[in-house]
Amino acid sequence: MIVTQAYRFALDPTERQVVALLRHAGAARVAYNWALARVKANLSQREAERSYGIEDLTPSFGWSMYSMRKAWNQAKDDVAPWWAQCSKEAYATGLEQLATGLRNWSDSRKGRRRGRPMGFPRFKSKNKAVKSCRFTTGAIRLDGRTHVVLPVLGRIKTHESTRKLARRIDNGTARITSATVRLDAGRWYVSFSVEVERPDVAPRRPDAVVGVDLGVKTLAVFSDGRPPAQNPKHYDHALRKLRRLSRTVSRRTGPDRRTGAQPSKRWLRANEQRNKVHHRIANLRRDGIHKLTTDLAREYGTIVVEDLNVAGMVRNRNLARAVSDAGFGEIRRQLAYKTVWNGGRLEVADRWFPSSKTCSHCQAVKPKLPLRVRTFSCENCGLAIDRDENAALNLASLVKRHVAGSGPETRNGRGADRKTGPGPAGGREASTSHRPSRPGQTRTFAPQWANP
Repeated sequence: MIVTQAYRFALDPTERQVVALLRHAGAARVAYNWALARVKANLSQREAERSYGIEDLTPSFGWSMYSMRKAWNQAKDDVAPWWAQCSKEAYATGLEQLATGLRNWSDSRKGRRRGRPMGFPRFKSKNKAVKSCRFTTGAIRLDGRTHVVLPVLGRIKTHESTRKLARRIDNGTARITSATVRLDAGRWYVSFSVEVERPDVAPRRPDAVVGVDLGVKTLAVFSDGRPPAQNPKHYDHALRKLRRLSRTVSRRTGPDRRTGAQPSKRWLRANEQRNKVHHRIANLRRDGIHKLTTDLAREYGTIVVEDLNVAGMVRNRNLARAVSDAGFGEIRRQLAYKTVWNGGRLEVADRWFPSSKTCSHCQAVKPKLPLRVRTFSCENCGLAIDRDENAALNLASLVKRHVAGSGPETRNGRGADRKTGPGPAGGREASTSHRPSRPGQTRTFAPQWANP
């Protein structure tokens, strides 16, 4: 099985190499802003000609990356006389980013792109834009275990060993397709996009099905009785320190967008200390989620999670901070590809499946179950169980009912008949049709009221 995998390494560039890295990132920003200015000028010119009734309009400026790169090559001597100091990939990076942004905006307007509406691309600021550059051609390779080689930039020392990737390349099971350098948290990183040949493996329990209920009080509760994964709440634990550092930053002379005033050195130092705390929180959260998802993907053949409306949950001012700190979306994203790597599959229950309000013993559904009620008590059969454990059991049994075939237990996941009625507000637009999945493919269960 061949998959595309990323390998990210921290760099230790020299002062001269840092200047070269910043120059490449700036070149990408210049090419992006130049092409965006050309696009907006062309649109304005054509709109003005239409308002005057001119039929022979100015030819449109191509929005594809190849059209913009052709125009850039014709104008680069006047726009950027220093263009030869950087790799051609730097300018291609900015043009490709603009082409992607324009395509996303166009698809969003025409209804071909799901999700929230995309805005028209905006110019990139020198101080706020992410400093990055992507290389797809030229000398992109590892040099030993402690250096990487990139076009024009040359040989750069890495902060950590690259032996894991080097071992795969030496064995012929990996091939580097591109490299991206990026300034993140005050340190330069290089990310290699690699085509990796992974052996076909199977989970330790290929026939086991586990339901995973994600929550804020407890990060993950499992249906097979294994100890729940506690929520470390990294942000809450660092909140006192962040408040103190934020007060220090507020007492310094910071940047002022209205007057154009530059921040003081003391403000920059204080802001850097505050950012270090934020970066540490993000690293701790990422490390914990990776350990949890890797263990689940290697253990179980089928993992069932809910299609949580995370975007809607963070709009609740009482839950936004706790939900963001838990990282529900990242857990699902990692499970999606790690189950494929380990020979399992990820099943996603429909967003409207009442996993917490359904009795895991008799399938009776409660009309309401507030978040403050942490114990599920069934009036029908007398079951009393923790609400998160009950939800995990329902998620696992949902897969078993679908896989079981025909019969009364497969008629409706809610334990009701076909006369359940219409779904909640939003209806079926927020759902995905029920299609059989191939091994290793993520599947979303259809709304229960839509089952035949």
